[in-house]
Order: sequence, then structure tokens, then C-alpha cells
Amino acid sequence: MSMKLGIIQWTEGTTGEELVKNVKRLEELGYEELWMPEVCGREPYATAGYLLAHTDRMRISSGIANVFGHDADASAQAANTLSEFSNGRFTLGLGVSHPVLIEPRGHTWVMPVPKMNAYLDRMKEAPVLSPTAARKAPVIIAGHGPGLMKVAARKADGLFLFLQTVETVKNARAVIGPDKQLPVVVRTVFDSNPDTARDYARKACAWYMSQLPYQKIWSSLGYEESDWTNGGSDRLIDAICAWGDADMIREKLQPFADAGATQVVIYPCNKDEDYDSDSPMSVNWSWETFEALAPSKT
Repeated sequence: MSMKLGIIQWTEGTTGEELVKNVKRLEELGYEELWMPEVCGREPYATAGYLLAHTDRMRISSGIANVFGHDADASAQAANTLSEFSNGRFTLGLGVSHPVLIEPRGHTWVMPVPKMNAYLDRMKEAPVLSPTAARKAPVIIAGHGPGLMKVAARKADGLFLFLQTVETVKNARAVIGPDKQLPVVVRTVFDSNPDTARDYARKACAWYMSQLPYQKIWSSLGYEESDWTNGGSDRLIDAICAWGDADMIREKLQPFADAGATQVVIYPCNKDEDYDSDSPMSVNWSWETFEALAPSKT
């Protein structure tokens, strides 16, 4: 199966002028879509609008907007507006995040499946007074558990997977069906040395390794506590990350596409990043990786 490539990148730590320059560079490199995460910092819908106005071809999307931070009406209106103004280059990516990230903002945690079900139902009822977009923004929800996969199958245009194995991609495709979108984020390390590459991957994935929802999914696939403690086993690191030179990384990414991913989303583990286990953010731009894997060069 052919492999379409996107990128997920934090915009924090970059000035507005630098951000526009960087995104135009990604567009020239041929990447299909830029996904922007949300924890703190720049507001994703406003940032997407700004970047869509300064680009011509690449999709600029929320990856993933926090449903506790934006009510369903606001997201419906934002998706319609951004799709209208960009001629359909915006994807509305939505996720439930984690209690540790939403409760400090004053929100009360609600279990993911009922929260997302109610949110998507409300989005369909929300009044949108701006002109109807010629191309409706796809709604993609993040979730790697069977409950959210079923919600995506029934009520969304696709599912967004993060830090999962090829087996989870296969399972997701079976649940959501053959036609829905399935972007899959894979952490990458541009380093051919297995020891240093895995060390970078462990540092970058440490926060996620500590989160129970990820552990539950890995456990269901036969991984054990020893696989995600003490930095993570080689077995798990190699299953959720792709490391090596450009050819090695492409070879390791291809099985995700073959398993059903409609887009493989590159998320570099940066060698010069000061990773903090209390934060999932990575703000540096890994141009070595982006240039090496650029679709325009293949």
C-alpha cells in the first residue's frame, strides 16, 4: 500500500514569523498534513486559521483539540469556518485528553466514551450561522481503546491513533471499516545506532509510558508491565517507534500503512530536546528527519 505522510508538531517555542516560514517549508517538502496538538500555549483553531491563510496546499489540522477545552458548538463553528476559508484544508481532530491535563484547567473528568458520544451528538445539532463550507471538515477522534473505536465507526469520519503498534492499527481498521480515515502517529528517531536511538525514544515516550490508558492497550496485545517500566523494553520501543536512517525508517513505517493507516504521521524524537517526564511536549523542529523523509524527494 502506498504511504501518505503527515507531521505532528508543537508550535510553542516558535515565533509567529518562524512558524509561517517552517510550515511553508513543510509544504514544499510535500507533506500532506500538519497536525497541531493542544495542551497549553497556542489556541489550535486560531493557529490553524493563521497557517491556512499563509499556505496553499497542505492541510492544517487540530491534532488533537481537547473536548474539555472547547464546547461542541465552538468546535462545530470553528470546523465550518476554517473549512470555508481554506477550501476544505482543515480536519477537526478531537480527543478527551487525560485527567492530569484537564482537571488543573477546572474541568471535571468524564469517561471517554460517554463524553465523546455526547460531544459528537451536540456537534450535529449546533447552530452554525456562517456560510456552509463547500467542503465539510472531516471529524476525526483520537482513541485507541475499543469503546472510542466504536464511537468513531458510528459517529465520526475517522480515528486518530497515537503511539500504538501495527496490531492496534489492524484492530482499528477492522472496527471502523474500510472507508474511514485512519491517521497513525509514529515516533521516529533519525539515528541508525540501536542503543542511542532507543535511548532517545525512551526519553521522548516516558510521559506516555506512565499513562494507564496506553498501558491497558499494550497489555491487551501481550505486553507486560516490564515492557513499559524502567524506560520501556526494546520490544515495545521497536513496536511503537521507527528508528534508523531514512530507508530504515520508511521500511519500519510501511507496515502501519499496510495495516490500514490512511496517513502515517511522523513525530520525531529530537536528539537536542530537553525532555521532562512531567510533560509530553516536544517543541523543536527536527529538520534532519523532515528533510530525509520528505515525500517530494521520493
